[in-house]
Amino acid sequence: MVTNFRKLDFYSYICIMKRIMTIICFLASAALAFSQIASDTNYNDDVKTVVLAPLETKMGDAYSDNGGAFTLTFDILWPQPYHLRYRIRHCDSEWRPDGLEESEFLSGPSEGSIDDYLSSFTTRREYIHYSLDFPSQYSYFTASGNYIIEVYPETSTDSILLVRRFRVYEEAVDIDLELGKPSGAYGNINRDQQVNVGVTPRRGSFLANQNSYYKVCIQQNRREDLCRWLDFSGYGGTTMRYEWSDKNVFAGGNHFRYFDLSNLWAAMYHVQRIEQWGGETFAFLQPDEDRSRKPYTQYNSLNGGMKVNIRERENPDIEADYVWVNFSLPMERPLLGGSIHIIGDLTQWRYDDASRMEWNAQYKAYTKRMLLKQGYYSYQLLFLPAGSPEGLTATIEGDHYAMPNAYSVYVYYRSPGAPYDRLVGIRREVFR
Repeated sequence: MVTNFRKLDFYSYICIMKRIMTIICFLASAALAFSQIASDTNYNDDVKTVVLAPLETKMGDAYSDNGGAFTLTFDILWPQPYHLRYRIRHCDSEWRPDGLEESEFLSGPSEGSIDDYLSSFTTRREYIHYSLDFPSQYSYFTASGNYIIEVYPETSTDSILLVRRFRVYEEAVDIDLELGKPSGAYGNINRDQQVNVGVTPRRGSFLANQNSYYKVCIQQNRREDLCRWLDFSGYGGTTMRYEWSDKNVFAGGNHFRYFDLSNLWAAMYHVQRIEQWGGETFAFLQPDEDRSRKPYTQYNSLNGGMKVNIRERENPDIEADYVWVNFSLPMERPLLGGSIHIIGDLTQWRYDDASRMEWNAQYKAYTKRMLLKQGYYSYQLLFLPAGSPEGLTATIEGDHYAMPNAYSVYVYYRSPGAPYDRLVGIRREVFR
């Protein structure tokens, strides 16, 4: 009897330990998921032309005040529609999901189905165009801060198709921007731009009578590699200053290159020729050039943005076709020590295989082919040094002080013991 009791106890011990290890693995996986930084990503190659913008304007940066709403549109290169769902999550100031419950950031449901979709019409390549306005009717955000929206098939909650980031802000501070030439200690007055920031709590806001500590982020255009956390430098009355640091200095860069694919029957701006064969359409852009040693010429561009458009059609959402766009950058020899990337909305501003140009020894040029929807596109060719997270404009584009870059400042605040980072102010200014 004693022996049987010991055997039973041993097996029970093994079962308990297995359960404990399972719980530990689950908690570790959950902790890892919450520690990962979210980014704008398409997890399926069939997902194309994702646009997230304020519902009121349907274009521009994805941020709105607490009462605002957003619109999300995208295409999937499928011949038939699938039932899709979405979910919204709150993140901390560094885009890590912070675990807030749905009731803590939204007055209504944070998940739902995407029921608005249409099939492409008279296009060579079939696709389904989806659109979603959120939050749902009679719902609104109750907490400011960083958010992500995830889209996934109804049949598999773990098979994420795409993730997009957006911001909800409240107006609790005034943000002052001083844009000008850098001091001699931190930059070149002919090539760089300096942006100094001041943050002042608004009268009557919850921050008015507090000695607040802010986290201040400044971003050039929409480049994630140029999104920097500024260092506090001192007070100017009731204003907290963030200035006179190397983090406030940005390379000026150059005007974004752009091309027009709105007409497939005649080559538009920067398009050399258009060909069709095998049921596909191919557009060959005019060869790009190295502008690093050329004089600065001012013209208007979308600063990396894009806009779907089509000539002589009524609905570009479903009547614009997809085109294989061929980029080329002639060079006598490849650049060593790094890679060249096409950066803008057309590549989600990411340095990855989808944006990297490849050296073609036969043509003595860097080349890249992308499948893009008809419309206007702007982009830059940036050199990414090996091991560096930040791309360089100086190598191919050139740097100029007069470049009208757009700078966005985001001010976050978390009170002691609070469960999340509040986004208490946003300011956007174009350098002129």
